[in-house]
Order: sequence, then structure tokens, then C-alpha cells
Amino acid sequence: MSITVIDYGSGNLKSAAKALETAAENLNLDTKIVVTSDPKVIKESKKIVLPGQGSFRDCYLGIKKITGLEDTLNEFVLVKKKPIFGICVGMQLFAKTGYESQETKGFGWIDGEVRKINNMNKKLKLPHMGWNEIELKKDCFLFSNIKNKSHMYFIHSYEFMTKQKDCIVATTNYGNSITVSVAKENIVGTQFHPEKSQKNGLIILENFLKWEF
Repeated sequence: MSITVIDYGSGNLKSAAKALETAAENLNLDTKIVVTSDPKVIKESKKIVLPGQGSFRDCYLGIKKITGLEDTLNEFVLVKKKPIFGICVGMQLFAKTGYESQETKGFGWIDGEVRKINNMNKKLKLPHMGWNEIELKKDCFLFSNIKNKSHMYFIHSYEFMTKQKDCIVATTNYGNSITVSVAKENIVGTQFHPEKSQKNGLIILENFLKWEF
């Protein structure tokens, strides 16, 4: 089984790949973790991970610059219905539109938009950075063996906002309630970084590797 971490120049790839390798070892899975932007390799993968670091606009434009990558990801997710895990900006790209720097179209896999966190008239520091507890809103395989109110590691200034409440798996409180995990059919994502969230993060990655959709 091969799991591909999508490389489109967003950074943070090695730590995500290494964490996935550790999760696979913990499960004794014969799993190959590949980091690539090659559409042919991506199409043959069983699952993919879409990391993200930087701005929504830069990340989406980075994907569009690589020949065939945007179409391959849409086919993988919407046509083949294979599992995808978006991390941080990777999850934000699931939305229809992002408003970081300027209005930018996203994949639109989930009806949502990405806007700057309300810093409550500068009462809150941005980016939202460090450990914060999450509130689980519904049962989801991704959080199996994760206790409610567990702490995860965040670094972001923009938040995923959706009216599709049935897609919201977990939230955190940072001035307001912020969506930090979404799930829709074969699509899952977290705003926090599982690869930086120590034991709990590894459990989440293990849950993704075990997932059969």
C-alpha cells in the first residue's frame, strides 16, 4: 500500500512524511510513504495527504502551477473516491473560496470559505500558535482513542468556515468557536498539525492509515 504526501512547494513535507512512517511502523503496516507531485504516482496511491504551510492563495497557486496536479487531485477525490487527509492549509483548500491576500478559488469539495480569525479587537494574538484543546462534535474514525478536550498543536491566522454543520468533526475555542476538523465521505482534514501533536497526533495518523473507505 502506498500513501502519497503531495509535494507542491508548501514546505512541512518531511515532518509529515516521517510521522506517517512512524504511524505505519506502530501498526506494523507494509506501507510505503511517497512524497511527490507526479500525477501518475498519485493516481496509483491508495490514499493521499495534502499538507499546507503558508497562505491559502500561495498554496492553491502552487498546485495549479504543476501540470496535471489539480485535475489529478479532483479525479482522486471526486471520481475515484479515494481517501484524502488535509493538514492545516491543506484542509483549508477543501473550501470553495479563501480570502487570504485576495479572493482565491479553492477546490470546493466542502461548501465553505476561509477567512481571518477575529482577533477580538487585538485581544487575541495572531497567528493562533501553540497547544489548544479540541471539542469533539461527532463520532469520527479519525478521533478513535482520542479523549475529548485533548490538546493539539496549532499555527494559523485563518479559519475554515462552513454552513455544512454535518461536516464539522471538532472545534477549538480561540475567542470564538473555530472549526478544526472536517469530514465528508472520503475527505477528512485537521486545522491542527498531527505531525506536531505528539502521541495524540500519531494516533490520528494511525487512524487514517487504518481507514477503509
